[in-house]
Amino acid sequence: MSNFIIRKVAVLGAGVMGAQIAAHCASADVPVVLFDLPAPDGKPNAVVDKALAGLKKLDPAPLATKDRLAFIDAANYGSDLEQLRECDLIIEAIAEKMEWKLDLYAKVAPHVRPDAVFASNTSGLAIGRLAEGMPASLRGRFCGIHFFNPPRYMHLVELIATRDTEPAMLDGLESWLTTRLGKGIVRARDTPNFVANRVGVFSILAVMHHTARLGLGFDEVDALTGPRIGRPKSATYRTADVVGLDTLAHVVGTMQATLADDPWHAHFRTPEWLAALIAKGALGQKTRAGIYRKEGKSILVLDLARQDYRPSGGEVAPEVDEILQLRDPREKFARLAACPHPQAQFLWSIFRDVFHYCAVHLAGIADNARDLDLAMRWGFGWAQGPFETWQAAGWREVAEKVREDIEHGRALAAAPLPAWVFERSGVHEPAGSYSAAENALKPRSPLPVYGRQLYPEQVLGEAPSARGETLWENEGVRLWTRPDQDARIGILSFKSKMHTIGDEVLDGLLEAVARAERDLDGVVLWHEAPFAVGANLQQVAAACAAGQFERLEKTVAKFQQASMTLKHAQVPVVAAVQGMALGGGCEFAMHAAHRVLALESYVGLVEAGVGLIPAGGGSKEFALQAHRLAQRAAGGDVFPYVQTAFQTIAMATVAKSAPEAVQLGFAQASDDLLFNAHELLYVAIRRARALAEAGWRPPLVERQVMVAGRNGIATCELMLVNMREGGFISAHDYRVAKAAATALCGGEVDTNARVSEQWILDVERAQFVDLLKTAETRQRIVHMLETGKPLRN
Repeated sequence: MSNFIIRKVAVLGAGVMGAQIAAHCASADVPVVLFDLPAPDGKPNAVVDKALAGLKKLDPAPLATKDRLAFIDAANYGSDLEQLRECDLIIEAIAEKMEWKLDLYAKVAPHVRPDAVFASNTSGLAIGRLAEGMPASLRGRFCGIHFFNPPRYMHLVELIATRDTEPAMLDGLESWLTTRLGKGIVRARDTPNFVANRVGVFSILAVMHHTARLGLGFDEVDALTGPRIGRPKSATYRTADVVGLDTLAHVVGTMQATLADDPWHAHFRTPEWLAALIAKGALGQKTRAGIYRKEGKSILVLDLARQDYRPSGGEVAPEVDEILQLRDPREKFARLAACPHPQAQFLWSIFRDVFHYCAVHLAGIADNARDLDLAMRWGFGWAQGPFETWQAAGWREVAEKVREDIEHGRALAAAPLPAWVFERSGVHEPAGSYSAAENALKPRSPLPVYGRQLYPEQVLGEAPSARGETLWENEGVRLWTRPDQDARIGILSFKSKMHTIGDEVLDGLLEAVARAERDLDGVVLWHEAPFAVGANLQQVAAACAAGQFERLEKTVAKFQQASMTLKHAQVPVVAAVQGMALGGGCEFAMHAAHRVLALESYVGLVEAGVGLIPAGGGSKEFALQAHRLAQRAAGGDVFPYVQTAFQTIAMATVAKSAPEAVQLGFAQASDDLLFNAHELLYVAIRRARALAEAGWRPPLVERQVMVAGRNGIATCELMLVNMREGGFISAHDYRVAKAAATALCGGEVDTNARVSEQWILDVERAQFVDLLKTAETRQRIVHMLETGKPLRN
């Protein structure tokens, strides 16, 4: 198979989805041409220009870094269609109107290269019907591609083939989307709303039906259908507000118009109260009013009985909450079904109806049960897919209860459960997941791209991934290998909660690196996200309370020793970073020989938030960076680079993406940035092997680091004085920031003095321990432990 290469992408349609798809491609270093209609007045590309300007204001940010915007060119259908000839992939993302899409295809088709891929980003229109609008010569390169909103953060992309789509092209596109854009791909059948929206919107409709039937409040339902049952915090009605009530109604309308033979068709309608909100322009979050409305700091919720808003405060009944806290899913579901409380009956009803719906429609909408479950995880943020939940709750017991409810008219439809439901004990087995259409278990995709995912996201009942071979472990870490990948590259994983760094982790790391130097060729520091959230504050707080400051200083010295051990190990250490890498976690990553970072890596030195400064070598590393940059600058002044680092540390700035981590100095331009976090370990092992094969040598310990010294500290203090007098920072904020400046500037030495790395480590350690001795810092630590939020004192 020839290489599938996408050098340039065109996105047709600069609306919410089109602009953000373009942003995500640009973040992945793929140049984009973003098209829309020519503006009636002024600049022809004004429509696209406005969309691009809007990308910079969105939160969460659709761009990995704002400078990626420069790689999106504005264009219009009136004068710029020839630019399509330069594009290898064209993604149409205009409004969900069949006739509009077909008209656009007729206009652009003459300008599309015969070897280009043309994909329609639609949430539910018939792909086969859309394909008829393409010339016969392009139909083999045409398919559906359904990104979920927002495209950067939502993992799911549904791919939909037509009868003419070239299989090799679709394989190449799936592989490209998986690695380059970091997506989880589900190949959907060409049925209305495909997989995730078909099930997800039905689930919302079931929730709405049972909310009304049982007389529950919208906020009460959201308290029930959020994290307590493995769903996102936004639950159901808040999610509807975020998505847009008009968008939800449109998808429901599509189901109503196109699924006339669906046994649940009678429920595919917009409730009167929802239609009334839409009619008066209350569309949810985008109009600042919908099912919920914010007034000042108060959140109000629509009360249908009052026909007005009231303060939101829905709560779960104690007896229902007790059931939801049960660990055994079998007992949990049995008790929900038996409990007479309306909230329990509501929960059983919505699960039952989704189980019923998925079983009846599995053969028609998805290749297998795994695809359906992963679609709901990735597209709607469910912790488990519906079939996983059913299987965990006791497949046969639940099936019998669902059948009983159908027979007694309690279910939303009279359609019987398919015969296969009663012939099986579940749908997920080590050999694969059940395909109702083929009456067989289907293994995972054999595409080579998935060989890069050593620990893919798995469904309940699937064969577990290889655990690897343990070489050594203690309470804090495990040193192990994957012999099937490279037996001489060790993998070092933290075992602590949230991968916090305490004494057991530090001791384990030092021992593991020593063993790796003796027996291995390299080490990868990897575990599931988060990478590490910093020092174990529980241990720090306990030692402070006991007045054990001498012990604390020794622990900080050990922390510094661990960082330096990573940096100067005799075998290369590669840090594979995903999720939060904060405080000490950031410092460990900074000291590695190389970093492999997932796009969604949130890296930063956040010690200022608890009244401390980086003292695991983070301050020292920034002082080294400033020294090296100054050597290449005219005049050789180190302070401008120290000043940048000072602002980053004093403000506890956290990078919101891997590319931003590079910009802030937490990572290097030579590091590997991956969009699919499941590929981290595979790439990191190979990077460690490559470094070892290239004869990697640890850097020498610096003896002559030029530092900013007293003048640097004084200049930083000038900024702090103005902020303190302006009321922007407290007296203790001032003290913490001055300590950071002191460490970054190498302590009270002459300006441009040359000191050793160890000198700077000694300075940062002394400043750190002095801050620990203050009541204000100890109060901040305790407050963070109790509330998870920083204290301003």
